[in-house]
Amino acid sequence: MIKCIAIDMDGTLLTAAQQITPENLEAIRWAQSKGVVVVVATGRSYREASFVLDAAGLICPMICVNGAEIRSVHKDIISTNALGKSTVRKIAAILDRNKIYFEVYTNKGTFTLDEDKAVSIMVDIYMSANPEADVNEVVKVAEKRITKGLVHKVESYDLLFNNDEYRIYKLLAFSFNQDLLAEAKNELLKVEGLAVSSSGVENLELTSVNAQKGIALKRFAQADGIDMKDTMAIGDNYNDLSMFKMAGLSVAMGNADEEIKAQCDKVTLTNEESGVAKAIWDAIEGREE
Repeated sequence: MIKCIAIDMDGTLLTAAQQITPENLEAIRWAQSKGVVVVVATGRSYREASFVLDAAGLICPMICVNGAEIRSVHKDIISTNALGKSTVRKIAAILDRNKIYFEVYTNKGTFTLDEDKAVSIMVDIYMSANPEADVNEVVKVAEKRITKGLVHKVESYDLLFNNDEYRIYKLLAFSFNQDLLAEAKNELLKVEGLAVSSSGVENLELTSVNAQKGIALKRFAQADGIDMKDTMAIGDNYNDLSMFKMAGLSVAMGNADEEIKAQCDKVTLTNEESGVAKAIWDAIEGREE
C-alpha cells in the first residue's frame, strides 16, 4: 500500500514551460486527501522549488538540493547535509583546473560568477528533460532565475568558502565540452565523501555522499513511521536513481533515458502528458471514478 510518494520536479512534475499540469495537481491533491504523503524531491534549492510550487498552490514537504535539505509541509527545515569546506575547495579546484563553470548552492541561496552561464545551465537542464520544447520559451523561463533573484552574482566564491555563515549544499557544474566534463568527473569520483550525479547531459551535481534523494527519502519516511516498501518514487534522471533504489515502487517518466527506465519497476507517460498523474492513479487503489 502506497503511503508516501516522492516526485522529482524538472522533467517529471513540471512541463517544459515549468508548469504543473491540472491533471498532475488533481492527482496529487486526491492522493493527499487519501492520507498519502506527497513529497517533492528535487535538485533545486528550496527557493527555486517553492517559487514554482507556490505559484501552483501545491503544499507539500520538500527534499531539496538532492537531499541536502529536507523541509516540512510548513517549510521548516527538518535536516541538512552540507559539504565540508575542505571538500568544497577540492571540488572547486578540480572544476577550475578543467575550466568548467559551476554554481554554488548554499543555505543562503544560489550563487554564480557569470549570470549568462547561469541562464545557459538551466536551459541545458530544461532542454535535456524536454528535448522537444521551444528553446526560446525555455530561455525566458531560465532568465527568471536572475530577474526573480533566485540566483545571486558574486565576484568570488571565496566569500562563501571562507565564511562559516554559508553552508555549502551543492556545486552544479556545467560544460558543453564532454571530454572536459568526463575528465573532471573521473577526478571528482575519487574525492572522499562526495556524491556525483547529473540532471542533464552537460552537467554534474556534486553533494555530500549523505545528501542524496534516496537517503533523504528514507530519513523522511522513517520520521513519519512509513516503511520504505510503502513508498513510490517518480523521476526521469540520474540524480533520481538513489531514490529509485530505495523506494518500494520506482516509476520512470516516459521522457527518461532508456538506461533510467531499465532500472525502474514501471514506466509512465511523459511529463508533457501528465505522467505523474497516471503513475499516481495506477499505484493507488480506491480512486473514485
